[in-house]
Amino acid sequence: MLLAGSVILLLAILAVRASVRIGLPSLLIYLAMGILLGEAVLGIHFDDAKTAHALGFAALVVILTEGGLTTKWADVRPSLTVGLLLATLGITVSVVVVALVAHYVLDLPWELALLVGAITSPTDAAAVFTVLRSVPLRPSLRGALEVESGLNDAPTVLLVVLLSAPGGIEGGPLGFVGIVVYELVGGVLLGALAGLAGAVMLRRVALPASGLYPITVLAIAVLSYAGASALHASGFAAVYITALWLGNSELPHRSSTRSFAEGFAWLAQIGLFIMLGLLVSPSDFDVAHLVGGVVIGAVLTLLARPLSVVVCALPLKLPWREQGFLSLAGLRGAVPIVLAAIPIAERVPRAVDVFNVVFVLVVVLTVVTAPALPWIATRLRVIEERPRDAEVEAAPLEHIDADLLQVYITQQSRLHGVEIGELRLPPGTSVSLIVRDRTSFTPDLRTTLKRGDDLLVVTPRRDRGATERRLQAVSRGGRLAGWMRDDE
Repeated sequence: MLLAGSVILLLAILAVRASVRIGLPSLLIYLAMGILLGEAVLGIHFDDAKTAHALGFAALVVILTEGGLTTKWADVRPSLTVGLLLATLGITVSVVVVALVAHYVLDLPWELALLVGAITSPTDAAAVFTVLRSVPLRPSLRGALEVESGLNDAPTVLLVVLLSAPGGIEGGPLGFVGIVVYELVGGVLLGALAGLAGAVMLRRVALPASGLYPITVLAIAVLSYAGASALHASGFAAVYITALWLGNSELPHRSSTRSFAEGFAWLAQIGLFIMLGLLVSPSDFDVAHLVGGVVIGAVLTLLARPLSVVVCALPLKLPWREQGFLSLAGLRGAVPIVLAAIPIAERVPRAVDVFNVVFVLVVVLTVVTAPALPWIATRLRVIEERPRDAEVEAAPLEHIDADLLQVYITQQSRLHGVEIGELRLPPGTSVSLIVRDRTSFTPDLRTTLKRGDDLLVVTPRRDRGATERRLQAVSRGGRLAGWMRDDE
């Protein structure tokens, strides 16, 4: 088993490079690997929907953790309202539109029609974080899509669970709305509380090894999810907010923590999509599933998603170009397939048909929309090339109540050509060492920084935040950063 597992993992990792070259999203390759490993080809039998549901949720927790850790609050803040509206009002519009089409066009009973609408409406965090971060979008657009994908699971998971339960939705529509509000608000508040507590703890407790910091951050995120779920709040909202808080806090070894989370999220994605591929039985598919998947996919892309964006954008007066991109960037991936496993686990009649339709929909939409997004973004002029931030890593120096920052000057950074004295760092902060072309030296105030330099900066712990903000401001705006408001 270890030999087979390691070979599969290596092949999946190599598939990432291949998918980038051919412009095909890696999730499709992983799904194909799962199908090939399944009983239809290599004979591995897996049909446990409950296990798939549980493991799928666990993988999504890891993926949302990585997404939150690597999301910049500065990008999310101006688009928070848009993201929240898309995750709530937008989801409602999408569910209603898809359910109407599924009922009147595909002749599904209302229970299944609503189930299909709820399963297919949420965007997927794995797809959004993987695909969109390769496109240099305007930060506000990227932030809106990331907030939406991080928070829209709460209402849809609840709706799918209630529709799959034998008793259906108790309390009627108003009761459902009340539960959704409680889950979202409770999840956000608990996530913020866990993030705040975790950040304070990590700043005050010096762990004996740097490798313990990423593990601790992951444990805090999982604890946030578990705690919120135990209180019947949204665990997905909680884990995303916790990770967002931690990722934007002044934590020790923040860069290595993000790198660890990114690698672990890739592992979760690989395992998730291969498992979902194993769950598929190609022999169960027929023409009705293919037609249903294509029809629902077309309705989502051409009607439900654009309408939900327009409704959410009305009070905000978003530019039509941004509305157009938001309408086409509602990526689907693992979340709908994982949600489609819930009715199977609950033995809902025709649940397998729903699963097959959803699987076809995800594959078709991914093939059609994901590779086209860079071209669409260019045509709609929503791309914004910005200088890259300097890469800053921090480690605590306990005995002198200071932090050591390691700063790497990237090729796009405007720190290039700036003298040390022009940085105007906080009092008591000094650039103690520069490594250039594998040679280290002690700089003075007239030393000019260059691309590829590694800087060691010692700063009092109380000034770490100001030091990082100053370095990033100069990295984006050059030596005159701070003289103009947009640079900060």
